[in-house]
Amino acid sequence: MSSAPEILIRNSQLRTNKVGELVDIHIADGLIKSISKKSSAKDAQEIDAQGNLVTESFVNPHLHLDKVYTLDRMDELALASYTGAGMGKAMNAIELASRVKSEYDESWILPNVRQALDLAIENGNTHIRALADVDSKAKLIGVKALIKAREEYADRLHIQVVAFPQDGVAREPGTEELIRQAMEAGADVVGGIPWIEFTDADTQAHIDAMFDIAKEFDRPVSMLVDDAGDAGLRSLEMMAVRTIKQGWQGRVLAHHARAMALYPKPYLQKLIALLKQAEMYVVTDPHTGPLHARVRELLEEGALVCLGQDDISDAYYPYGQNNMLEVAFLASHLLWMTSRADMETLYDMITTEAAAAIGLTNFSIKQGSEANLVILYIPNIREAFRFHQAPKHVIFEGRLIK
Repeated sequence: MSSAPEILIRNSQLRTNKVGELVDIHIADGLIKSISKKSSAKDAQEIDAQGNLVTESFVNPHLHLDKVYTLDRMDELALASYTGAGMGKAMNAIELASRVKSEYDESWILPNVRQALDLAIENGNTHIRALADVDSKAKLIGVKALIKAREEYADRLHIQVVAFPQDGVAREPGTEELIRQAMEAGADVVGGIPWIEFTDADTQAHIDAMFDIAKEFDRPVSMLVDDAGDAGLRSLEMMAVRTIKQGWQGRVLAHHARAMALYPKPYLQKLIALLKQAEMYVVTDPHTGPLHARVRELLEEGALVCLGQDDISDAYYPYGQNNMLEVAFLASHLLWMTSRADMETLYDMITTEAAAAIGLTNFSIKQGSEANLVILYIPNIREAFRFHQAPKHVIFEGRLIK
């Protein structure tokens, strides 16, 4: 890959600076070389931010990328089951949604994926953890399509491909071996959805099998946990315990944890203590279901939380455009996080915290960091959320991609 020309962003408003305290950001060799009041850098491509906000680019740690734009391929029964009846029929929704996989073919998956990734670039979303179903129906079709897209878009955004056993492991004999094959084919992350199993013993077996594969390939883990309106679900606790035992702290991401909304306070406190010991992030998507993780309490106790898009026009959610500002805007309402401090926290949850959740380091605006930036049309976070407008410019690994 050829080296990118140097870039100089003048008159930048940083989140950490006082209003009107503008700086110049000099980018070279893919890195932020300097941040100063008046840069003397020469021979760089100049961009005038005009006093508007310049921040880290956006990160989506949870997207079912193989399923984008599949809603029109099926009826809306799965959507109704997933969001209705207090999410008590979420398992039934997954079973209904699996019907689309009988038609899986790269010839239509890849064009859908490209459409979603083009939107990501437009909206400044430069890093995505993307799940692809792996089971007896999907086989490796979705994983291989996402690996192709990962390579095709490598100079514009970064994709982590998750081999995801959506329909279970104990329930789907042969899936464990398919996950292993997906890792051999080039998947980046071992997935899981242990709560989908019928018994606690099978839930534990699901977790253990996927963690064993993660250890075999030395890969991080992403699992959808307790994604239903059932206060008895405990797969998040099981996963946290296995994380600690395996020494996988900081390498495991829990998705959804919607049953947490129904947990009694004493159990929630014990669970939060486990999450902190496991150094495990929870990625929550409150806009895609009526139940969601208890974000405020997690944050108050010092647990790690970020936001994800989850779905784009599939069996579980009819909207979505890979716009993390829109996600934060919706979360602000659903979580009633509307103070100035809340907005700062939400912005972290779609940038620096989301980056940390998927193992990205050096993801901040400081000298020496990799240059992944967005230049907005507005000067502050409140207005960014109000309009959730696509950025004026997007910089990925030091290259201007928009």
